[in-house]
Amino acid sequence: MAAWGTACGGKASQSRSSSPTSTSASDSSGLSPPSKSLPKIVAFGDSLTAGFGLRQSESYPALLQKKLDADGFKYEVVNAGVSGETSAGGLRRIDWALEGGVKIVIVELGGNDILRGQPIPAMTRNLGEIIERAKSKGAAVLLAGMEAPTNTGADYRNEVHAAFQDMAREHRVALIPFLLDKVAGVDSLNQADGIHPNAEGAKMVVETVYRFLRPLIKQE
Repeated sequence: MAAWGTACGGKASQSRSSSPTSTSASDSSGLSPPSKSLPKIVAFGDSLTAGFGLRQSESYPALLQKKLDADGFKYEVVNAGVSGETSAGGLRRIDWALEGGVKIVIVELGGNDILRGQPIPAMTRNLGEIIERAKSKGAAVLLAGMEAPTNTGADYRNEVHAAFQDMAREHRVALIPFLLDKVAGVDSLNQADGIHPNAEGAKMVVETVYRFLRPLIKQE
């Protein structure tokens, strides 16, 4: 994949949909408490989940909700993406995100750790703890794999690639090998920053997510 450049939607950056959303009002943390009417699928991640630079309706969690509705699956998708989030930040807020009848958590984090060149063992520890906390609440986990930019060097890229494979195997969770498959590095599917999918790219992302999510839904 092409070199990404800067991190995925820094904390100070703003987009048209950079905060997690659901059907209820937000609390002081900026997260929206999930409603209690339907079982939840929590899309937990950074700006790639939040929908940086997109309308709320164009984010992959919003598109996922539409696909589930069309296929007759009765779930509420909660967008728990925060732009600029790292694996450490995700670990600090995962417990709150697991409230309210969560059945499946799509964990999409690590991209900002990677883009900042942070040590991969620290990232894997954080993500591993997130996964285990979700499992302890009875939620199935779908881990979204990431890849390192081409400018990080072969050793680091190989370490990143192996890390997600190893985490999925160690924690016995389903894995999306690469969230941005067929999107990363394709100019026509990305915004000007070369990092975040545009509306067309988000449509491809949700197809990738849905392909790996469907088997988990059938198990419910």
